Amino acid sequence: MKKIFFIGLFFLTINLAGQTDSRIYDIINAVSAERIEKDITTLTNFGTRHTLSDTVSQTRGIGAARRWIKNEFEKISTACENCLEISYQKDLVKKGTNARIVKDVWVVNVLAVKRGTKYPNCYIIMSGDIDSRVSDPADFTSESPGANDNASGMAGTIEAARVLSKYDFESSILFVGLSGEEQGLFGGQGLAAYAKEKRWDIAGIINNDMIGNITGVDGVISNRDFRIFSEPVPPTETERQRRARRFYGGEVDGISRQLARYVYKTTKTYMPEMNPTMIYRLDRFGRGGHHRPFNDAGFAGIRIMESHENYTQQHQDIRVEDGIAYGDVLEHVNFEYAKKLTAVNAINLASIAWAPSSPETVEIGGIVEPSAKLKWNKVDGATGYKIYWRDTTSPTWDNHRYVGNVTSAILDGIVIDNYFFGVAAVGKDGHESMVVFPNKIFR
Repeated sequence: MKKIFFIGLFFLTINLAGQTDSRIYDIINAVSAERIEKDITTLTNFGTRHTLSDTVSQTRGIGAARRWIKNEFEKISTACENCLEISYQKDLVKKGTNARIVKDVWVVNVLAVKRGTKYPNCYIIMSGDIDSRVSDPADFTSESPGANDNASGMAGTIEAARVLSKYDFESSILFVGLSGEEQGLFGGQGLAAYAKEKRWDIAGIINNDMIGNITGVDGVISNRDFRIFSEPVPPTETERQRRARRFYGGEVDGISRQLARYVYKTTKTYMPEMNPTMIYRLDRFGRGGHHRPFNDAGFAGIRIMESHENYTQQHQDIRVEDGIAYGDVLEHVNFEYAKKLTAVNAINLASIAWAPSSPETVEIGGIVEPSAKLKWNKVDGATGYKIYWRDTTSPTWDNHRYVGNVTSAILDGIVIDNYFFGVAAVGKDGHESMVVFPNKIFR
């Protein structure tokens, strides 16, 4: 009996230290390229999903598209005994707000919430964009199928909802179709403001914008590479926080960057065939996406997208010019690749929703000492904690130590001057919170 006890204890300890959860592999295997293809096809068949397009027709325009998306969420909810809470969230945007708003328009988002069993007000969000456009952003009547940009992200969000609806999570997962992206990120602005008003506790938003193209304008073809865009520090940081960074570091350790590292680590753990690249930038050079309004509101937010874009298939009138076929049409989407990036989203949503919250306060000390000292607040539901550290030039958390169910620890022989540090809470199934960079100093 003693032998059995000790073997069991060994495996329990390994699991608490953050090893793999077999349910995550089940989630990966459940994502369907065929369903994603069907959904992208349906979305492109609405002709145009321009934010200012027809809202009355049942077959054309953004109104028909968002009603279809809502209906898909409702079918998913029916299949899981009404496990999703489905609603619209909308805001009126007035003509002249910017040059792309040429008439008054209701920007309508479609929301589906898988409510958390323990922390219903804590959300991890996956988003895709409903709307599309052609070369002229004010042209709301021309054919604008938006197959990759961004029916792929929207279809991935619907598919992730299908797969994850089969599970229960401690925190809530919000699957959302955002509108108004091409006109000025209005859907994200509206939902971020709504979240602030309702005092949602948002762990982060994973924005998916173009997850279906594998053939780049740079000549590279890859169905494994993808990018994770994240800003370094929140734009809402205080002057005091900015000054502290000058002396203690943290220039690349804001909450969005920690979310990016979380996605990177989870992907490399469960889908090692994939090649995520963290891009140290809010978005592509001079361009934007729907995670930005959440960043502006102080929430963690990242963008997941293909690594090798083809600009001839984005924001283009459908045409052939000098032998080049322009336009964002269905034939350019690789559905197996969209499946892979949907799975990347799904496993990260699940991991975060199964994990305890991050520590709110992490303190660090050890100045002019041969050891680094850390302490943190106790997190509800945590069964232990991990201390992470890395070289100051490393993009990823390369070293860690599981320290058990304590709220302080000393790393002997690890000189504080030479590394960056962070702490994550670990749950009973080994799932971890996002790492928190120290936000207080003690001596």
